[in-house]
Amino acid sequence: MNEDTIITGPLYASRKKVYPQATHGTFRRIKWFLLCATLGVYYLMPFLRWDRGPNLPDQAVLIDMPHRRFYFFFIQIWPQEVYYFTGLLIIAAMTLFMMNAVAGRVWCGYLCWQTVWTDLFYAVERWVEGDRRERMLKDKKGFTIRHAFEIGLKNFLWLMIAWWTGGAFVLYFADAPTLVKQLLTFQAPGVAYTWIAILTFTTFMFAGYMREQTCIYICPWPRIQAAMTDEWALNVSYERDRGEPRMSVKKAAAAHAKGVPAGDCIDCQQCVAVCPTGVDIRNGSQLGCIQCGLCIDACDNVMKEIGRPPRLIFYDTDINIQRRAQGLKPIYRPIRPRTLIYPIMIALVGSVMVWKLATRSDLGVNVLHDRNPLAMPMADGGVRNGYTVRLLNKQPNDRAVKLSVSGAPGLNLKIMDGATEGQATVGPDQTLELRVLVIAPPDAIPSSPSPITFTAEDVTGQAKASVSDHFFPK
Repeated sequence: MNEDTIITGPLYASRKKVYPQATHGTFRRIKWFLLCATLGVYYLMPFLRWDRGPNLPDQAVLIDMPHRRFYFFFIQIWPQEVYYFTGLLIIAAMTLFMMNAVAGRVWCGYLCWQTVWTDLFYAVERWVEGDRRERMLKDKKGFTIRHAFEIGLKNFLWLMIAWWTGGAFVLYFADAPTLVKQLLTFQAPGVAYTWIAILTFTTFMFAGYMREQTCIYICPWPRIQAAMTDEWALNVSYERDRGEPRMSVKKAAAAHAKGVPAGDCIDCQQCVAVCPTGVDIRNGSQLGCIQCGLCIDACDNVMKEIGRPPRLIFYDTDINIQRRAQGLKPIYRPIRPRTLIYPIMIALVGSVMVWKLATRSDLGVNVLHDRNPLAMPMADGGVRNGYTVRLLNKQPNDRAVKLSVSGAPGLNLKIMDGATEGQATVGPDQTLELRVLVIAPPDAIPSSPSPITFTAEDVTGQAKASVSDHFFPK
């Protein structure tokens, strides 16, 4: 840039209010189905019950912060098993990357919570204030008593949806029916009201007023996915070679009669009117396009009315856009390295998680060797090492556990906390810390530090867990 160049005017275009118009068609039905399914799961899941037996909560999905447990139907996750959440995050990331490789920002258009709640808020707005044309006329006229009433009703309904959104979130952290009763009688913990207030405000603002600005300016995913996509990914595209030059139906008929080229696009602006972010897809791929497909439905409806083939706007690849411009047939490559790598990684991580869940024990043991001194000589010439052993019982009932040591011949184990015959009772869903001595008689003292293994076994033989450490002769 020349040093004398002077930039005048704003760096960013001022925001123009978007008035999305209602439409109908295949992609709109898909969006309605996914909206109902995802919101149904979110709002109703806390009320599902799952019988886990005595001494355990019966809520199907519960994040039990006081006891540091996560319950998901038949699965129970302890704090020591946080790696499962790591696995879930990896699977979620790989799934998002795979969706991007197949169809661009399809996540944004159908499943993102911002899209889902904004769609719901738009539906309420249309029900109260009317469709695009009515809302634009009412805003242009300015203040009227009727319009003020409609705005007040709309905001009230938005606030109720936002309030229940925040309320549903906190129900995942406590028994849902009990917490609902406490909330209604103002006996719930203060932290519950705090989080409900925070989520009510954020949902109300993001879905009600910030809307497309969240997708364009706040969310980082559009920038990330743009760097990760390739020319074979499907994206909502305008078939320019078929649509141009644009002209009305009458002018197109006259042009055809004269043998002059005329495009199928009649410049009706319906694709722009239905877009939730106000994008004109005919201008090519843009940051604001969330790939929701509503412009496809709108354009198909217009094409049907004027008797022209559908899919003037549809999901296509950059490669095919270039091929059509050259008069070549479209080709598709849904199977390519990146669409294979992501499913393989998902399957691999998922398989490891399933294997760990299937083979994990509901009994655990941890050992900490005394640091000072490492070994203590005894009066009879033997040597003892001290350890702190923690037994972990993941069952909802008392459990008798036998502790033993192996690895070096002649070693004896002695529990100092009153347990007899190497056996201790661990309470339901609890841990038990034991002070343990491992004694080597004079004739069994190893010549160097020796690896040993502590084994905790249920007296019924149903579960076993072990951990390794060392025995030091001096």
